[in-house]
Amino acid sequence: MESIAFNIDNNETLIKNIYLKKRVETNMQANRKEEFNNLVTRVEASFESHFKHQARWIATAPGRVNLIGEHTDYNGGFVFPMAIERNIVLAADEREGAPYGNTEITIYSENLRDKQTLKIVNNTIAKTGEWTDYIAGIFAGFLNLGVKFKSLDIALDGDVSIGGGLSSSAALEVSVATLLEAVAGKTLSPIEKVLLCQKAEHDYPGVPCGIMDQFASVNGKKDHLLLLDCESQQAEAVPFTSDQYSILIIDSNVKHSLASGAYGKRRTECEVATEILNVSTLRQASMVKLEENANKMDPVIFRRARHVIGEIKRTEQAAVAMKAGDWATVGNLMLASHYSLRDDYEVSCKELDILVELTMELGEAKGVVGTRMTGGGFGGCTVSVVPTSEVDDLIAGVSQRYTEKTGIEPAMFITRPAEGARMI
Repeated sequence: MESIAFNIDNNETLIKNIYLKKRVETNMQANRKEEFNNLVTRVEASFESHFKHQARWIATAPGRVNLIGEHTDYNGGFVFPMAIERNIVLAADEREGAPYGNTEITIYSENLRDKQTLKIVNNTIAKTGEWTDYIAGIFAGFLNLGVKFKSLDIALDGDVSIGGGLSSSAALEVSVATLLEAVAGKTLSPIEKVLLCQKAEHDYPGVPCGIMDQFASVNGKKDHLLLLDCESQQAEAVPFTSDQYSILIIDSNVKHSLASGAYGKRRTECEVATEILNVSTLRQASMVKLEENANKMDPVIFRRARHVIGEIKRTEQAAVAMKAGDWATVGNLMLASHYSLRDDYEVSCKELDILVELTMELGEAKGVVGTRMTGGGFGGCTVSVVPTSEVDDLIAGVSQRYTEKTGIEPAMFITRPAEGARMI
């Protein structure tokens, strides 16, 4: 009370709003904690139900959302992600009496209602073409480090939407890597864990991702975003501590698969641009140099490079603006990012564009800072910075109008920047 007592006599409305915001924030924090505890309880119960013994280890890793900086990570640029308060949780134990050698890893996914078994034979683990390849790749990384395993039982569940652009795959990879550190008694440095998980995704499911998703899941910091330089692999933690604003994530419920080829095609197009510009990555190119070489490029390649070069600059500017509390600039940069992804990189879709349009239309009078698509594209989610006090009205309004326009019911949630992977 002391910090706001000077306003009581003549600013009763302001005080009421402050208390309302604090109450909303407190309720959201309590709800998130309860949701996470319920998730852990479900995974423990699932493990006991399917494997008939109690779990010895429980590991968790969060999904991530990228505020700005899309398709820049594999171009050596900057990204600006944060870990979110949505997680994958694993419960595991060694199978009683199981020897080393010819090891079986049995995994039950509560989300998919599916049980699969992986086999380690002669210190190798094969691809299956199933969702378990994300897990097999992590085991392969540890096997390459000389780790040996007994047979394991694993149950998993999560509330990171699959195919929603929130890196459920990275959350799964990082949670498995965190689990295997405990099982093997071998601690990796944060960057070693990130690179092991990235390599697993390259080698097993075959997605040529950058390091952003795994980096955010490993290194997430409560109430901070990470300005990650994907070239140096160094990150600056940028505070997001004000309770005035929250991050609203809207899942369009249009799903995508990055392994389908579109992601890899965009990456190849960027590599073509670097060859023409004679640079190692598009991080090293300038907009001036791009314009000077425009006549040497197919128009599609030019647009791909224009997005990446511009997006790298926008990401740096957004971090500077956030540190200065310049929310108007943050919002303008987010919108510019979306339009570039829509027009130059061509990874948006009708549903994402509608969500951006509706959020800004309804949010104009409610103080919405900015919004954009997030993730690899072709569906998934939008991310918006919105006033905490207006969350309920925005969710109701956008949900109703989006469903009217598309016939699809969106999923929405509020998050704060969260902690990274850990054992429980």
